[in-house]
Order: sequence, then structure tokens, then C-alpha cells
Amino acid sequence: MARRPTIKDIAAEAGVSVATVNRVLAGNVPVREETGRKVSEAAFRIGYHGTNLIEQRLRPDLPKVRFGFVLQKEKQSFYQMLADHLQQAVQRVPGINAEAVVSFAPSQSPKDVAQILLEMSERVDVIAATAVNHHIVNDAVRALAERDVPTFAVLSDFAQGERLNYVGLNNLKVGRGAAWLLSTTTRKPGKLAIFVGGHRWHGHDLREAGFRSFFREHLPRFDVLDTLVNLETRQLTHEATLDLLSRHPDIVGIYVAGGGMEGAISALREERKPRDVALIVNDLTPDSRVALADGYVTAVLAAPLEALCRDLVDLMAQAIIGGGPAVVGQRFLEPVVHIPELSS
Repeated sequence: MARRPTIKDIAAEAGVSVATVNRVLAGNVPVREETGRKVSEAAFRIGYHGTNLIEQRLRPDLPKVRFGFVLQKEKQSFYQMLADHLQQAVQRVPGINAEAVVSFAPSQSPKDVAQILLEMSERVDVIAATAVNHHIVNDAVRALAERDVPTFAVLSDFAQGERLNYVGLNNLKVGRGAAWLLSTTTRKPGKLAIFVGGHRWHGHDLREAGFRSFFREHLPRFDVLDTLVNLETRQLTHEATLDLLSRHPDIVGIYVAGGGMEGAISALREERKPRDVALIVNDLTPDSRVALADGYVTAVLAAPLEALCRDLVDLMAQAIIGGGPAVVGQRFLEPVVHIPELSS
């Protein structure tokens, strides 16, 4: 992973002292306009995450835009990384005084998500969320539109016809990709299992459909078992995987289509040898990176978080500054495939 540029890097690029960069960032000590501009341009060139903050300090009259984000599972490393990338993307938006407001839903319940959406709409100008596809959430998104607060779906689509845009992976293709990976990495045809977070996650439904359609079309010799729901929790996935391995000792592969993969990894560590059961997951986190290295994860189909957050925030900014109708639709990004030999 590339090192994030620092204040020291800005100073070297701009040809000024670290103290000067700190004065620009603080905004409470006057600096010459030429010096401030040199610091701002240097920060932009090296990709400093606080470029927008520097711009705000130099131009306090910039229009203020508040970006709201509603995410899931605050304690999961994936959502922590997502929140961090979103904060960085907001700070990089040029020409505005941007602020990111991040809230984590206490559960996957449509009521919880809808309540946060409605409350947040009083404090921000535009919202992006990860949420289940449910009429209660749809009603909240419709209410936000009536308040002129555009809503974006992230990673898993919801409120189609009400939300402004979906930004994420083409989940049907991701499911088929996971199926192809399992079919080529298992030693022989056999039983396969798939976990989804819940039956209201649109992205998981599409991944499951793609996964099953691949085997129906190309490899009917594989037996895809009934879908398991794990609510994207580690403990539930762990217990369900142990039960799965007990009831189906001949299982050859598992696909975790959403969160909770840590539980599948820990169960396989308890009961099986490395590479005994092929496991495909969707998020590259510290847990999955280690499991890739030691043979308990076969491959990771990950969303490119930096690019996803950058594109999402750009579209959100366009909806406020450049007009919403221009960005209605879907924005698909290509997944990044991580395998052991390229991820160690």
C-alpha cells in the first residue's frame, strides 16, 4: 500500500518549511498569498488528503457543502476503511468548503436506517448510504428528495426510482466471478455454500443470482447448497460454518457474498487444513490479507475503495453544484481481484 503524503512532503514539494505549511493549515496566522498558493498546488500534485482543507483556509468565501454518509457495522474494519476513504475524498473536492458527516446505523433494520437518513437530512446537503432495499427506506429517500436532499446508494443498491445514483460494483458479475474462481480453484466438483447478509440486500441477491446461474449454465456437477444468512456478523458466520462443515464434510468451496467473512475464516482454521476448502470473500481487510497468505482464503473480489469514494463524492458534489439530473443512473467500478501471490 502506497504511503500517504505528509505535511513534510508538501513542504519539500513547495520549497517551504514545515512550519509554513502548518501555518497555512491552521488558517489563524497570515501568510503571503503567493506562499499559500504554492502550498496548495504542491498538496494537489502529490495527492495530499487535506488539499480541500488548504483551499478552504486560502478562500474562506467558498460555498459550503455538507456531505452525509450512512454506513453499517461501525466496528468492522471494512466500514472503518470506507469511512476513512470517504473523509479523504471529501477533503479533496476542489472549489468548495466541504464537510463530511458520517453516521453508522445501529443495525440493518430498515427503520433504523430510515430514521438516520431523515435526521441527517436536516444537517447535510446530499447523502450517500449503504442500506437494505425496503419500502421503509424507499419512503425515507422519497422524503429526502422532497427536501431537495439527493440520495446515493453505495455498494448495494436500494430505492431504485427514488435515489439519484448507485455507485459500486456490478454485483451480478461479481457473483459470476466468484463462481468462476471457485470452479477453477477447487480440486474436484462437489458441494458449495454461499452466505448472504440478508434477503433485503439487493447487492447480495444479485451476487447470489450470478453465482448460481454460472454453475447452472456451465458446471451443473457442482451442488450449490441452500443459501445461508449471516446478518454480516462474525460470530453467526463462525457458528454456521462450523455446522456446515459438520453436516457436509465433503464441501469443497464457500463464498461469503457480504460481510462476516472473519467468522468463516476462523471456523476453517479450527476444522480444516489450509486450502482444504476454497473460500472467496469480498473485502480486503487485515483478516482476509493474513488468510490469503496462509491459505485459508483463496481470493478476494474487492471494491476499489479509493476510486469508488472519489467517484461517489464527485457525483454528490455535481448533484449540488452542477445539477442533479445529470448524474441519475448507475456507476459501476471494476472489482480488484487479490490472490495470495499478489497480495503478500
